Amino acid sequence: MKIIVCIKQTFDTEAKIALDVSGQVISQGIKEIMNPYDEFAVEEAVRLKESLGAEVTIISLGDDSTVNTIRQALAMGADQAVLLNDSTFQNGDEYTTAKALAKAIGEMEYDLILAGWTAIDDGSAQVASRVAELLDIPQITIVTNLTIENNNAVAHREIEGGQEIIEASLPVMITTQKGLNEPRYPALKQIMKAKKKEIKKVGCLDLGLNPSEFGTEGSLIEIESIFLPPKRQNGKILEGEPQEIVLDLVKSLKEEAKVL
Repeated sequence: MKIIVCIKQTFDTEAKIALDVSGQVISQGIKEIMNPYDEFAVEEAVRLKESLGAEVTIISLGDDSTVNTIRQALAMGADQAVLLNDSTFQNGDEYTTAKALAKAIGEMEYDLILAGWTAIDDGSAQVASRVAELLDIPQITIVTNLTIENNNAVAHREIEGGQEIIEASLPVMITTQKGLNEPRYPALKQIMKAKKKEIKKVGCLDLGLNPSEFGTEGSLIEIESIFLPPKRQNGKILEGEPQEIVLDLVKSLKEEAKVL
């Protein structure tokens, strides 16, 4: 069985984001980590490897710094990795990322593809679904329990008021959600072994893709501006008799918060 796991490097969840004078995110000094939802995907792939004897390949799109995150996935137990590293892909949108990933994966052998259901930096939850569509394979998203048996995947996903159980034939794309498993912390021995594992670097032309397909600066989306949310205002404590408080609250909601 061959498993491919798509991972992304993102800002640390505790990082304080700031913008420069041109409105761009200041990345200097910010720690980068594996997207937390992708950690569930890597862990699930390694568990399937341990139970079924699968081979696990990591694939990511990024720059040279992404190697650190890939090494973490390799230390968790993945066998090898592919890094799509090309200036055409940098600052790309979901279309660029999915097209490049799908092209690379399409040239590989796979029975199962795993990925986090969304990335915590952009929150678009589009890339994995786009990859599945481009590869013309079924997809089951936001999975909290997964069983692989007799060339079938049986996945549980939470829905309002209950659970949905979906079965699909392999190959299939599965996107992972919190609750699927508890990602492991690699031991020092595994971290050292990961340094020797292969990371194949692939560019746009290596995939037979034309940079012009991806629009200006690798993106078909034009970002007009980036801005931080307004600072949260201090709360307001209303005092008095219950009837007075209700009247003051309604007045504040209408005149100050403007939500009524």
